[in-house]
Amino acid sequence: MTTGPAAATRPRNRRQLIVEAAGQVFSERGYHGASMEHLAAVVGISAAALYRHFPNKYALFAECADLIVDNLIAAVDEWPPEAALRDVLLALTRVTVSHRSSGGLYRWEARYLAREDRRLLRTKFAYVVERVTEMVRREYPLPDERLRAMATLGAIGSITMHHTSIAQRRVEELLLASALGVVATDPVAAAGTAHLVELPAQPVPRTRRAEILAAAIPLFARDGFATVTNVQIAQAVGLAPSAIYRHYPGKVDILVAACLQAAGLLAQAVDRSLCRAADPRQAVVALAAAYVAYCFEHNALNSVAQAEVAGLPADLRRPLIVAQREHIAVWEQQLRTVRPELDPRQARLLVHAGFGVVVEAGRALRWQNTPGHRDAVTALVTGALTR
Repeated sequence: MTTGPAAATRPRNRRQLIVEAAGQVFSERGYHGASMEHLAAVVGISAAALYRHFPNKYALFAECADLIVDNLIAAVDEWPPEAALRDVLLALTRVTVSHRSSGGLYRWEARYLAREDRRLLRTKFAYVVERVTEMVRREYPLPDERLRAMATLGAIGSITMHHTSIAQRRVEELLLASALGVVATDPVAAAGTAHLVELPAQPVPRTRRAEILAAAIPLFARDGFATVTNVQIAQAVGLAPSAIYRHYPGKVDILVAACLQAAGLLAQAVDRSLCRAADPRQAVVALAAAYVAYCFEHNALNSVAQAEVAGLPADLRRPLIVAQREHIAVWEQQLRTVRPELDPRQARLLVHAGFGVVVEAGRALRWQNTPGHRDAVTALVTGALTR
């Protein structure tokens, strides 16, 4: 039996270490942007050694996708059904924070899973939602318990979607307070906030270039940028594939145009809505209402901008990141006016928690764009920020 130095130092939990490291790479680069060779290099092993644990990239990806939700299940199962909601939410927060670098994989990259694996992942997450819903129903008997439970998990899960650096204990405190603010919010509390929003319409495609962009956005949203081909885009517009290149040098240029359009529409919505706010607190509500309306009205466009920007080359990504930061800076300024005890990083973390509420609440409502749904989600976002 061989007992050389490599065997002596090989960690017993190597498979776990591989999954945790790979989850971070998939979250940062996307499924298609990560190779087995790069994954092996991050873990610190050879590609051959990685293949001894996983037969292919998909097998590793599927296990990574299950990592955080399996840990969430373990966290809720540690508590009896009669446990205090606060204790369970704190446990879920700690699990999520500990997997912060890889948790983003669930939100955007899970669409690349095979149908059965996606179904299993949804079933697991639904179990966590139902456990939280039972506790929300018992402790906060307000309407729409499941919606509030989903939104609460969105606030907690938001920590996986940004890199704001704060001491871990303070992160846990802020996320827990935000989550509890969501569950304590009556979803009808913001009824009638539509008057605060003047949402710009998505431009009508009047040129061939605009038609190509309009056709590509729903394809990118449904199937992911990496898997959509110029042939598919051309077919959707009724063009020969070669005709695409007369309007866009490459597929990535279509994606950049989509992201820039998303940033422009959101900036217009924010500017118009803030003009209608009479005081700082109403300004926060107006921001929430504008962002919610934008996400529901332009759901495919927003999902593309959120999911795909990280995979762009650095030079193309930079102006989009600047636009995102400018948008968040507006939120920070308004929120700190209402809550002066927050420093900029704390305010930024809470703003992202509000964004997370929109993602999960929107999914719970299947993005059905009705005034009632938009008002309910606006109320929950406001609760996440200001409670």
